[in-house]
Amino acid sequence: MKQPLAGRIAALVGIFMLALALRAAALVVAPLLPEAGPALGFNSASTGLLAMLAPGTFAVFGFFAPALIKRLGLERALAVSITLAVVGQVLRVFMPNVWSFLALSIVALAGYGIGNVVLPPLIKKYYPDRLALVTAIYVTLISIGTAVSPLFAVPIAQATNWQFSMAIWALLSLVVAVPWAIQLVQDRRVERLTGKKRPDDPFATSATPAKINPFRSPVAWGLAIFLAGNSAQTYVYFTWIPLYLVEHGFTPGEAGTALAYFAILALPVSLLVPLWLPKLKKPFNAILLFTVLWIVGHAGMYFSPENGTWLWITFSGLGQATFATALLMINLRSRTTRGASVLGGFSQGLGYAGACAAPFLFGIIHDATGGWGASFATLGVCVVVMLVGATMISPKRYIEDVS
Repeated sequence: MKQPLAGRIAALVGIFMLALALRAAALVVAPLLPEAGPALGFNSASTGLLAMLAPGTFAVFGFFAPALIKRLGLERALAVSITLAVVGQVLRVFMPNVWSFLALSIVALAGYGIGNVVLPPLIKKYYPDRLALVTAIYVTLISIGTAVSPLFAVPIAQATNWQFSMAIWALLSLVVAVPWAIQLVQDRRVERLTGKKRPDDPFATSATPAKINPFRSPVAWGLAIFLAGNSAQTYVYFTWIPLYLVEHGFTPGEAGTALAYFAILALPVSLLVPLWLPKLKKPFNAILLFTVLWIVGHAGMYFSPENGTWLWITFSGLGQATFATALLMINLRSRTTRGASVLGGFSQGLGYAGACAAPFLFGIIHDATGGWGASFATLGVCVVVMLVGATMISPKRYIEDVS
């Protein structure tokens, strides 16, 4: 039976605001590099490092986030996440050189790496009766944040300067703290009036293991492998597709528009997948469909980049349904909020670690071979990796089954 929304609205707003903010700090930098890069001293090496910074930082801090959640609780871990994100984003624009800028970027991205892991168990805690709907909206808002910050970065910089354009997104992260402060006040009021505290884990029972070991869980390994294969493809597109299209006759503006179109296509699938996938007896069939979309997009982009470009981008863009699937599976393959935090931290930690090397290798292979064929072959490897993970997460089993 669904619970009344009263008393949970602030948590809902906080979840949605955090989802909107999660990608802004990572994606706002690249569009501003033509102006910010010379001022900070960026070169090809540091630009390549920047491309690896987001998934690499998400990996490290995602992996350690469950320990932080266990020690502090979900809401306090969220407060740490918000603090790091705001401080890192604001201070980095005052840095005098590229290395101090990258260091503060790591601080900001560390906050969002923790936020990536905190979000699914927060949904499980406050909205256990509406998991599919809330997940659908929050994944969609992640996609909106992914598209919006690069889209407005340059216009804001032209109206002000690149420092303001880069730092203004910290305000979005700061706003996240407001609804969560309200929610904590509401929770304390309920506790004072009823004598009952909102349970940290509404799903926990006496049979719930006190310690969950993800290293022994096929579900945890499967989701990590699945997320690695999926995210590797996405980060390759965000890093290399504009340059690839420019080499094939597109203007920089057209190439940028194509990338924005790719990002926007994540919106419809992010909304629909969490509502549709839980109803299927065999999620693997849906994942197989999404994989075919990726394959057709990759093949079209390689064999015919000048003709049908927008069609190939459409296929690959809709293939991003695999990312929404991965986030949904964190809650579908865990029974408890503790399980969701462990599964989310483990899968995102290892998954993003695997994905962060993909754009770097894609470029290295291109430079070594002088062509794009071998580089695009690495995307085929990513597809195979993703399918291996899919076979492991498709059976209905949970991370708590192995302790």
